[in-house]
Amino acid sequence: MTPRIDYPQQSPQLFQKFMDFSLALHTTGSIEPGLAHLVDIRASQLNGCAFCLDMHIKEARLHGERELRLHHVAVWHESPLFSARERAALAWTEALTRLAPGGVSDTVYDEARAQFSERELTDLSFRVMTINAWNRLGVAFRATPGSRDKAFGLDRAGLA
Repeated sequence: MTPRIDYPQQSPQLFQKFMDFSLALHTTGSIEPGLAHLVDIRASQLNGCAFCLDMHIKEARLHGERELRLHHVAVWHESPLFSARERAALAWTEALTRLAPGGVSDTVYDEARAQFSERELTDLSFRVMTINAWNRLGVAFRATPGSRDKAFGLDRAGLA
């Protein structure tokens, strides 16, 4: 598919503010990087954002995530490869990405609260909110998967 608009170029100030917010998740957030990668991958799968999915799989590989687990993110409900904390985060990600008419169920909330402190669940929610926003930009403007690999250092993942 052909990209539509170079949105960072068209709205550089808004893009930079959003980048700053996203980077703050990495420096001040309480969610560990490995879990953050799983969340970003799952939301990107659900939203059909090829650019973000490509990016976050490469980031996860660079940070040591096992290949089989990456393949299992799409089927995490049936996979034995994820911890209770990871499963709660993935369920929370799905609930916030696909908001049901009644909102987030008590069951999903209770499972998340059993695994995350109030601060962690808040930070996890900001993470899900942020990846969903990036996904929407990527899908709307058809960002090309892999097109920013060199700029982000993702070419080191060896997954070209």
